Amino acid sequence: MRLPRPDARTAAVVAALAAVSLLVTLIVWRRQDLLGVVLALLCVLFTMIAGVSVAAAREHDDRRSAVAVAPSGHPSGGLHGIDADTLETLDNREAVRAMRERHGGRGRSATGEGG
Repeated sequence: MRLPRPDARTAAVVAALAAVSLLVTLIVWRRQDLLGVVLALLCVLFTMIAGVSVAAAREHDDRRSAVAVAPSGHPSGGLHGIDADTLETLDNREAVRAMRERHGGRGRSATGEGG
């Protein structure tokens, strides 16, 4: 029987609770020997695990919301239908500005123009 993997939120909560309990233990015992060093290192390790788990949960939420918002058949954001060769040939700022306005007016702040 295989146990299911916990999601990132569960791992973050468990690691944070472990880090806090180790920190409280360190404060109450006031040990300054090898056991105190090991407890401090475990506290740092669990804090790092909690931070990475929170970042993973946020990234997972961002991916889920980006997939839900993006319309099917179109890349998310940017100018649709413009390839790199076309952008290389457009070195005139006026032509680039006209192209951006024609394709939805995005990217005005990149050149500082518009308005």
